[in-house]
Amino acid sequence: MATEILTREDLAVFKAELFTELRELITSHPAQPRKWLKSYEVKELLNISSGTLQNMRINGTLSYTKVGGLIFYDYADIEKLMTTTGPNKR
Repeated sequence: MATEILTREDLAVFKAELFTELRELITSHPAQPRKWLKSYEVKELLNISSGTLQNMRINGTLSYTKVGGLIFYDYADIEKLMTTTGPNKR
C-alpha cells in the first residue's frame, strides 16, 4: 500500500475548490423559506412585539395553526400581509 503525503499547498488547493463548489451550489439553489414559522420568527420578520402578534391573531389579520402548545404561521400568509400593508403600515 503506497503512502501519499499531502502538503499545505495540496490542502490550500482542495480548500479553494471546495469553496468554489459550495458557492456555486448555494447560488444555483437559493434557500426556500420554510412553509411554517414559529412566533419568534414572525416577530423578527415583521419587527413586532408579542402583544402585536397576539392582537393580529385575535382580530384575524394573521391566520395561524395551533399544534399542541405551539402556534405556527404560514409563510405565504405573512408574505401576503407584508405586501398588502407595506413597511410603514404595520
